[in-house]
Amino acid sequence: MTTARPALDPELRDLLAGMPLMSRLDTEVLGTLRRLPSTPVDTLLAHRRVDRREITVPARDGVPLPLSVYRPAHAGRSGTAPCVYWIHGGGMVMGDRFSQIDIPLEWLDEFGAVVVSVEYRLAPEATGTVPVDGCYQGLLWVAEHATELGVDPGRIIVAGASAGGGLAAGVALLARDLGTPAITAQVLICPMLDHRNATPSSRQYSGVPGVWTGEMNAFGWHALLADLTDEAIPAYVSPALAGDLAGLPTTYIDTGSAEVFRDEDVDYASRIWAAGGQAELHVWAGGFHGFDALFPQARISATARRTRTDWLARHLAA
Repeated sequence: MTTARPALDPELRDLLAGMPLMSRLDTEVLGTLRRLPSTPVDTLLAHRRVDRREITVPARDGVPLPLSVYRPAHAGRSGTAPCVYWIHGGGMVMGDRFSQIDIPLEWLDEFGAVVVSVEYRLAPEATGTVPVDGCYQGLLWVAEHATELGVDPGRIIVAGASAGGGLAAGVALLARDLGTPAITAQVLICPMLDHRNATPSSRQYSGVPGVWTGEMNAFGWHALLADLTDEAIPAYVSPALAGDLAGLPTTYIDTGSAEVFRDEDVDYASRIWAAGGQAELHVWAGGFHGFDALFPQARISATARRTRTDWLARHLAA
């Protein structure tokens, strides 16, 4: 029997009709996807006055970790700029530090933010805590070099989309538990939070082609977790496992009603509230996974992106 599913936003449905969709992901398909051209970041920077710097910092095991740093060209070194630490999406298995970079670059435009994007190692080549540890090490570098970057260390925001949203949540848990660095907010965009892949929304979006399906989600998690048993999986890797969500930075979560991660994202926001924390949650009716990144021109996408930016503006003003 076919599982009933929320209808797609009509404009998104029409846009999606021209896009090739899959239901499953395997090693061969992953290899093909990884060979596709990466985001043309130079095109995104062409109309902006931005100073760009490419650096590497060592991961905990010494492997070089690339970071891209974008600063408004007119910015001084006063140490008052907010910083957006960006973690890209890609199901834990694909993408690079330029993926979805247009999202935080809008915040560079809007707030004069310094944007730092991290290139964490991907599964299945890197498994377990390696990706989240790499993201955390990159964040430590940002905090330690705040003066050099012209960043206010009290206004560091961790943000990410999809797998990057899940890694951002894991980084925030690590920073809370280790006591450093200070994170003022986390922005989790359709985050990938729960390896169990067993919610009603994950079942609704299995067995049908899509941008990201339950079967693709299972592939991504298996690539990351390898042979780890459920009991051995840390909450920093699968943040939905965290028993206590108290003490986290103020949080923005958004997701679509028509996507795999809907229910785990709603649950994460609810558990932050239950722990006494502050979270703002938006479930965009008819939105599929990553709709606002894939089709930013759609009306629902423009609204979602503007709402996210308005939330950040209120937070930074406070």
